Amino acid sequence: MKRSMDKTPDSEEKRAEAQCTVTQLSEDGGSVEDDSSVLERKIVLLNRALDDIGMGKYGWYIFLLCGYGYALDLMWAQAFGLIASSAQQEFGISDTQFGNIFTAFNTGLTVGAFTWGLLVDIVGRKWAFNFTVFIASIFGLVLGTAPSWNALCVLGAFTGFGIGGNIPIDASIVLEFIPQNRRYLLAALSVFQPLGMVIFSLIAWGLIPTYSCSSALPSCSQVASGAACCTKSSNMGWRYSVYTLGGITLLCFFLRFIVFNFQESPKFLLSKGRDGEAVAVVHRIATINGTSSTLSLDDLRAIDGVHGKRDAGPSGRLHVTNLRHLRGFLSSWQMARLTIFTWLTYIFDYAAFAIAGNFLPTILRRKGAVSGQSVSTTYRNYIVIYAPGIVGVMVGAAAIQIPHVGRKWVMTVSATLMGISLFLFVVIDSPAANVGFNMMEYFFQSMFNAVLYGWTPEAFPSYFRGSACGIASTWGRLSSIIAPIIATHLLATSANGVLYLAGGAALLSAASTVFLTETSRRDAM
Repeated sequence: MKRSMDKTPDSEEKRAEAQCTVTQLSEDGGSVEDDSSVLERKIVLLNRALDDIGMGKYGWYIFLLCGYGYALDLMWAQAFGLIASSAQQEFGISDTQFGNIFTAFNTGLTVGAFTWGLLVDIVGRKWAFNFTVFIASIFGLVLGTAPSWNALCVLGAFTGFGIGGNIPIDASIVLEFIPQNRRYLLAALSVFQPLGMVIFSLIAWGLIPTYSCSSALPSCSQVASGAACCTKSSNMGWRYSVYTLGGITLLCFFLRFIVFNFQESPKFLLSKGRDGEAVAVVHRIATINGTSSTLSLDDLRAIDGVHGKRDAGPSGRLHVTNLRHLRGFLSSWQMARLTIFTWLTYIFDYAAFAIAGNFLPTILRRKGAVSGQSVSTTYRNYIVIYAPGIVGVMVGAAAIQIPHVGRKWVMTVSATLMGISLFLFVVIDSPAANVGFNMMEYFFQSMFNAVLYGWTPEAFPSYFRGSACGIASTWGRLSSIIAPIIATHLLATSANGVLYLAGGAALLSAASTVFLTETSRRDAM
């Protein structure tokens, strides 16, 4: 039975609870005349309204569609790692140029993370939510037609530009629509990443070994005309794999833009002074969920009346438009400190998993060839390696719920174990150990990133949350451009040097998490 729109005693009790929280915020934080303070008080009321509505159908739609975006992020990253060796053989590329494809893709990811991270706080969540995957799908489909290594790199960069916005945008969107008691779903959202990697590994396993040149054949660009070589027609497996992933990406756009009626984030609308629209969105969500909400525009106007009218101007828009909202990074010493260590965590983390994701498949393939393993066996091993990542995400989501543990220490422990597993990969060398320690590395990498991606939007307020997530991701992406360049030079002389570099970066990431803020016991602003 639907709840009445009238103010019941239960709803009045919830409103009173929210007003108490608002009062506490007034006592804890700054001037009541400050725009951001008024915004925070309104968001507290909004949080209570979403809590009252509950998760419902709309929340699960958001979770699944954002999870789809998470899956695409690592599916594409995995794609370049799995197709690179086949493309390298076809185009006759040396090891010194091998890392260019990863650098190009990561450059696109970097520009995309920065661009979409800023735009999502300026134009809203809705357009970024849809068009990141649209751009990735178009360039991803064209990627399979690449006639040369350089063309492959250019198309990879544009695909990365679209994909680059997914993680910061999707995490922010999920946080802004789910009830406070479901915030563990931010970490659980990352379960789609290893799931995506397993799905693409299955695609690659089915296509690449079957439709690939013999590993003994040279590139046709390196032999005389008429000699046996690796032709495009005999090496279509990597192209078929990319076409398939491009279609999967286009399906995501179709579901988001055509099938699902996405509502603009009410917290974003509040940050722009569009209070009436924010209330309307809350009521539409309640209707989709089959319930109702008692939140009204008068509730929000009452905060303006009590705590001082915001200087919104004739348009009614709060002054967090364009790029002025970025001042929030330096609004206090605590915020500046949080920002710096967040950036350092992303820099070292992305360096570690960029090297691991891009180079471990190649190292595993080469070690497999030395031990006499077939290409098919190697691609099967990728599935064995990445499947436990699903469990790693779930362990991380469960661990943050343990009292006196929280997000920060789960990140510290998992990043440390990720680094240790990379060092063990060097020390113990056998077919079983190579797969085992690679699996261990990915398990803890999945656990760490699940918590990190969920923690980041919680740590920053809504009026610059997208920018905070996007810029943190940008620093990480920049690191993932530089790290493969260094690793490429190391790979030419020693695979172990690549692993030491990745392991060291993981340990530095663990060290920086010690200085982060715990977010488990406060409202998401």
